[in-house]
Amino acid sequence: MTLYLDVIWLLNMLVDCALLWLTGIILKRKYALWRVGSGGLIGSIIILMAFSPLSHLSGSPLVKLSFSVVMVWVAFGFKRMKFFLTNLLMFYFVTFLTGGILIGVHYFISFDPGAEASTLIASVRGFGDPISWVFVMLVLPLAWYFSKSRVDHLEYAKIQYDQLVDVTIHFGEYIISVKGLIDSGNGLQDPIGKNPVMILSLSHLKDEVPGEFIMLAGDVTEFLSDDSIDSTWSDRMRLIPAQSIGKTGQLLAALKPDRIMLKDSGAEWEVSNGLIAFREEPLSPDHQFEAIIHPQMAARKPVDHAS
Repeated sequence: MTLYLDVIWLLNMLVDCALLWLTGIILKRKYALWRVGSGGLIGSIIILMAFSPLSHLSGSPLVKLSFSVVMVWVAFGFKRMKFFLTNLLMFYFVTFLTGGILIGVHYFISFDPGAEASTLIASVRGFGDPISWVFVMLVLPLAWYFSKSRVDHLEYAKIQYDQLVDVTIHFGEYIISVKGLIDSGNGLQDPIGKNPVMILSLSHLKDEVPGEFIMLAGDVTEFLSDDSIDSTWSDRMRLIPAQSIGKTGQLLAALKPDRIMLKDSGAEWEVSNGLIAFREEPLSPDHQFEAIIHPQMAARKPVDHAS
C-alpha cells in the first residue's frame, strides 16, 4: 500500500486549523489567522512522528494532550488559567463533535456492513486508500458548518431562555399574564414622556381583552377620526412613531396600564411608567413568548448587594 506522507500531513494540518478556527468562532475569541495556522502546523507534527523513530510516542495520550495544550496556547494565548482551560476543553469538544459526525456519516453511507472499526478509523485518519481522503475533504466542511450552526442555535436558545420573564399587566378589571422576551433591539418609547413601550401579541388573548385592544392593534388612522374607542381607553392612549414591527412610517397606539409587573427566577419588580402597544400577529413562531419587553423595563430589576 502506497502512503503519501505529504498529503497525509497537509490534510491533518488543515483539519487542525479548521478545528482551532471553529473553537475561536464558538467562544468568540479574538484570534489571528497566522496564529491559528501556527497551531495547526504544530498539531500536524504528530503525524510526522508516526513515521519516525519516535512513532511509539505518537500514540501516547500524554503526548497528544501535550500537543493539544501547545496548539491552543499558540492559537489563543494564555491570559489566565480559566480562559486557557475553556479554550482547551472547547477544542476537544469541537474535535469530538466533528470527528463523531465524520464517523457517523462514514457508517451511514458505507456499503460494506462487515467493515471493522479499526479499518474505518484507519481510513478516517488517512492511513488507508485515497478514497478516504476524498471523503474527509468533502464531509469535513459540512461537519464543520453543522457543528457551528448547532452550537449557535443552542447559544441563541439559551440566551432567549435567560431573557424570558413572567409579565403581568393590569388594565382595570383585566389582568393579562404572559411570557415576555427582554429585547435590546426594542427602542420604542413615548416621544414626549420618554416612557418605554412593551409590545404585546393578542393572537392568543382575543377572548380575554376588550375589543378596543384589537382595534388598537390595527391601523391607528382608521379610528383617530371617529369615536369608536371608548373614553376609558382613549384617555390612556399615546401615539408612538413606529419604525419596526411591520409599521414603518406609521403611528403605533399604546395604552398606559394600571400596573406592569415583571418576574424572573431571582426577583419581582414593578414598572411604573411603561406603555403597552398591541399586535395581532404572534411575536414568536414557536409561541415561547407573547410580549417584547423594552430593556429599560428590565433595568429596573432590584439588585441585591452583598454586605
